[in-house]
Amino acid sequence: MNQQPLIEKVLTAEEQRNLTPDEVIASLKEGNKRFCSGSLTMRDHSKQIRDAINGQFPKAVVLSCVDSRVPIEDIFDKGIGDMFVARVAGNIVNEDILGSMEFGCKVSGAKLILVLGHEYCGAIKGAIDKVELGNLTGLLNKIRPAVERCNHFVGEQTSKNPQFVDLVVRENIKVTVNTIRSQSQILRQMEEEGEIKIVGAYYDMDNGQVMFYE
Repeated sequence: MNQQPLIEKVLTAEEQRNLTPDEVIASLKEGNKRFCSGSLTMRDHSKQIRDAINGQFPKAVVLSCVDSRVPIEDIFDKGIGDMFVARVAGNIVNEDILGSMEFGCKVSGAKLILVLGHEYCGAIKGAIDKVELGNLTGLLNKIRPAVERCNHFVGEQTSKNPQFVDLVVRENIKVTVNTIRSQSQILRQMEEEGEIKIVGAYYDMDNGQVMFYE
């Protein structure tokens, strides 16, 4: 017996406008619970694609790592038109990503910026070990501040130590959130005025759970 899709339409401008940042966070948390339980919402993607042609009104902007084991829409049980997603190794932020976030929030009305780091991150391991490889060198250097902020760690401070890697992953999330606030006057002001929230979260690859840092 064929199951019928539960969601056939994309978010409208009015629905987006009436959302609060806290409601978006709650929606992502509920979606993650469904992901972890294996009960993802059925969606009519063909219809959603057609409905989204004339405009998009996403709830959130998510900055994540490029890691193929971190499927953002699935993790939060979201579909077409629900989220802007920017992906870069180590979920670091740069001028282009900041501009994309400003577009997503100031122009397109998203209510949340979420920086999502994850367990077992290869970019974090590379930054810890000071790997040098073409353009990757400059990217990993942007993670180094998080590594240096973990120099109080007692134990082996290399990528072979999973506890140290995990500590740096979590610190890097916080560094990126603070960088967004410090380098984007537009987003900082929007947050101060309660229009958006900028938060971090950690994806546990062992069980699929997302822990929010609010």
